[in-house]
Amino acid sequence: MLKKSILSLIISFGFSFIGNSQIVSSGVASDKIIDEIIAQVGDNPILLSDVEAQRIQLKSEGQPVDDKTNCFLLEELLYQNLLLNQAKIDSIEMSDGQVNAEMENRLRTLEQQIGSREKLEQFYGKTYTQIKEEFREIIRDRLLSQEMERQIVADLEISPNDVKTFYKSIPEDSLPYINEKIAIQQIVIYPKITQASRNAVIEKLKGWKEDFKSGSRSFSAVATIHSEDQGSAKEGGKIEATRGMMVKPFEAAAFALEVGQISDVVETQYGYHIIQLESRKGDDYTVRHILLTPEIGRQELRDAATLMDECFARLKRNEITWDQAVKEYSEDDDTRQNQGNLSNPYTGEQYWDVSNINQIDPQIFGLVNGLETGEVSSPGLYTDMRSRKEGVRVVRINNRTEPHTANLKDDYNFIKKAAKNNKKEELIKDWVNSKVGKTYVRFDEKYASCDFRYAWK
Repeated sequence: MLKKSILSLIISFGFSFIGNSQIVSSGVASDKIIDEIIAQVGDNPILLSDVEAQRIQLKSEGQPVDDKTNCFLLEELLYQNLLLNQAKIDSIEMSDGQVNAEMENRLRTLEQQIGSREKLEQFYGKTYTQIKEEFREIIRDRLLSQEMERQIVADLEISPNDVKTFYKSIPEDSLPYINEKIAIQQIVIYPKITQASRNAVIEKLKGWKEDFKSGSRSFSAVATIHSEDQGSAKEGGKIEATRGMMVKPFEAAAFALEVGQISDVVETQYGYHIIQLESRKGDDYTVRHILLTPEIGRQELRDAATLMDECFARLKRNEITWDQAVKEYSEDDDTRQNQGNLSNPYTGEQYWDVSNINQIDPQIFGLVNGLETGEVSSPGLYTDMRSRKEGVRVVRINNRTEPHTANLKDDYNFIKKAAKNNKKEELIKDWVNSKVGKTYVRFDEKYASCDFRYAWK
């Protein structure tokens, strides 16, 4: 039961997971705990294993755990279930497509963190398909809770005066310490794909399509064996999606199909696909697809490296400015129109905290480590984490901030975010207190002495 709760926690809340034997063995050993209902909100029970799973997760992240931790964890579960209860009362709904899209995203992230799909299946003792089916409703409930919270704070606004007032309310000795941060830019060059390589992939997909139409081959079997989309290959190429989830060429092709029909070859940033529509209901649809990518030869990779060496040499000789080099050489669609500025994927901001760059992107860390502001790294091999395309890149530190105590001049956005979160917490507190009296809420007597944030008692 506890192992299920741990995976439920990771899948539904998206916490980081360290897939090592210590944690796995902890989960197995703790399965011997006798489970019990320790709280209830509306029709939703909260189990002891739910709290224990979160406690184990905190320990795995190196967070301090003490006697008050269970009170904190229980209150978070009470809050999430209060949101869920109200979402059901308000008839908020989540489509199957939204649930499936979120499930795929979270499981894909979890696979990367734990090491592989096989390790995930081994840890849980079930197939990937069984895991998805078991946790589909958990994801649906989590999305309902998130939507309920979004509606509670939908009208929240924060003014410059609010930010200033919040900042002044913080005692000087309590102002947060801001680590050194750097702004990173990049130039990426990808190997050129030969027309012969493209044609080989296209002809192979066309041939398979004819085989599927004649019945001599099975679409799902070929997808399982040959598709280069590892996320769907084990499901026979199956993808459950909703409008807006997939890249435009893929989605346009899917919506143009009749049920059972197979598309012509579709080109996307990931490669070449053929798509078979299994079902469609409104904006939700289920397809199977096969992805192939043209092979890149060693000569093409050498050519890309040679071109990057030329770019790097011109930059070092000051024959060309960085901005000019980005426009002339870079082939990265996400950054080439923005002077090569690389956004932190976790914060969306252009500054990266130097203390955790290695955890976010080890490839970047190896290039920027030791660089001065304005300095360009030597060329290095690069793999785009989304498209899995391989190339060559250089990076440059555009700017850096020194470690300092937070202030309005240098850290306005950081303080604004904190002020907004503070105001959000006040709104949520008022909402919780207004709903508790109208909702059935109970918890075990052993938690009666907890110093909760909200008025659950």
